[in-house]
Amino acid sequence: MALTVRTDDEMERALTALSIAEGASRQEVIRRAVLDRYSRSAHLDRVASATAEMMDRWGDVIELLAKA
Repeated sequence: MALTVRTDDEMERALTALSIAEGASRQEVIRRAVLDRYSRSAHLDRVASATAEMMDRWGDVIELLAKA
């Protein structure tokens, strides 16, 4: 599947620098960045869900501790 990515000068410099530093193609740098962002997003969703669950379970205790 093909995709065209429009870039500006700053993006070109960043892609080139990362490509050289990582020894990977510019396409691979973009692919890794997208997959990394996707992974982080999923992690943040799991953390938010776990936090909400713990607040439902322990919220009253946390409030009492905050007042102590």
